[in-house]
Amino acid sequence: MADRRTRSMKSSNLSRTAVNRASMIALQLQGESSKLLELYIQKESFPDNVTDARLVVVPPPSSQLDARDKLWRLHSALLQTQSLLERAIAKEEEELGGGVKGEYENQRKMVKGRLSILLLSTGNLLKAVDGAASLTPSLEGSELDGPTTLFQLKLWLLQVFREVHHWSKAAANTLQELLGKAAEERSSTTRVRSTRSARR
Repeated sequence: MADRRTRSMKSSNLSRTAVNRASMIALQLQGESSKLLELYIQKESFPDNVTDARLVVVPPPSSQLDARDKLWRLHSALLQTQSLLERAIAKEEEELGGGVKGEYENQRKMVKGRLSILLLSTGNLLKAVDGAASLTPSLEGSELDGPTTLFQLKLWLLQVFREVHHWSKAAANTLQELLGKAAEERSSTTRVRSTRSARR
């Protein structure tokens, strides 16, 4: 990812308002996806010790990544998450749907919509710093053929919903980190300007 972009970028180049708005959307999605997980686990009566597994494939986080690369990593993960969620909802409707729509289905719809809004926000942030945000989600390792039994389907749905929650939390943390760094850079710039003015 980093080898495609060699220019450096300071966090202060990002619009604080835009980053803060995206951060708030991520926090909303985190809460909504947590509720969706709770509803789904209750609906399917899963035990507490169900194994967690990552479906989204992105490079590991690193303190060496600059703001642009962190945004690219996050946006790529969210794209994969959206693709998984759309497939999961379609598969669930196909195999298990047809019943009366209730709180679970409404929550699932809300999460899907909020994730789309978050993707638009991170995409706009990328366009602001890199001129483009056209990524194709890589579904390597995400079971493209899908589950083959009813239990596998239900377990896969659980894993997908967990990915949504995981990456909404990661998005909120990453965006808050960018906000903090931007504030530090502005403060540093202000101190330098004040020092120069005093010397004059």
